[in-house]
Amino acid sequence: MRAVWVYEFGGPEVLVPGEAPDPEAGPGQALVEVAYANITFVETQLRAGTGPFTPTLPTIPGNGVGGTVRAVGPGVDPALVGRRVVTSTGGSGAYAELVAVAADGLVEVPPTLRLDDAVAVLADGRTATWLMRASGAGPDDRVLVTAAAGGVGTLLVQLATAAGARVVAAAGGDRKLALAAKLGAKVAVDYRRPDWTDRVRESVGGVDLVLDGVGGALGRSAFDLLGEGGRMLSFGLASGAWTDVPEAEARRRGVRVLRPALDPADVHELTESALLAAAHGRLHPVIGQRFELVRTAEAHAAIEARATVGKTLLEVRPEGTTA
Repeated sequence: MRAVWVYEFGGPEVLVPGEAPDPEAGPGQALVEVAYANITFVETQLRAGTGPFTPTLPTIPGNGVGGTVRAVGPGVDPALVGRRVVTSTGGSGAYAELVAVAADGLVEVPPTLRLDDAVAVLADGRTATWLMRASGAGPDDRVLVTAAAGGVGTLLVQLATAAGARVVAAAGGDRKLALAAKLGAKVAVDYRRPDWTDRVRESVGGVDLVLDGVGGALGRSAFDLLGEGGRMLSFGLASGAWTDVPEAEARRRGVRVLRPALDPADVHELTESALLAAAHGRLHPVIGQRFELVRTAEAHAAIEARATVGKTLLEVRPEGTTA
């Protein structure tokens, strides 16, 4: 099968298209023919050797796919064969034409939902759904979403707006600000400008909740916009570092720093919830760019250059095509 390998840590150029043995479905597993693979920012860090853990090399990267079940192993219901599914791969192996995965991790895609849209909400949709539940965002909240034009951010803008919140979107550049406004943000500010927090204060006076996907200095500036009784929930570190908010400072300001833990037992339900929301038109995934498998290095380079909006997908064998 075709796959993309990493033999050494480094820049996007270390992503090398090549061949790999076809995997087989073992006991409790299903073999999925991959149509689309999901790319995340964390995967660019893992490729560079700067991620939250260090993969063993060589490796086929990627952790999320959507496709059709080709075969099942012993102990798995044969009725799964032919069904459209999305699934995580366990941390690696997604940038390939075939993956062997645990059958109990498969989530069937609703018939009215396109497979590419399903992959776009596989990780980001369940994350956004979880964050909304954990944050308690609701009517009358002024909610600041950083990285608002990213995969998770675009979905948070939609979900918070649907919950009745007044959404303030922070993103970099006119294209991203226009997208956030189109998705429902009442205020959109360019966080590359030194006075972006002043613009937020002028527009809404401050915020009640920060959903921060950037971290670092920008996340700390977002924290400073919170008043007494505010909540801060950091879910990403696109800047390369988590937001540093000392507990003593948060207590002095009367701000709650939320650090929810995702229960692995909830992952399946959260994924199903996101897929159903997309199938029913309550959630609209933004697929900003698509790359063929052989162009994986270009996809990583675009993400690192902050040149992407919404979700970035690899088209391995797009739905409707044949081998």
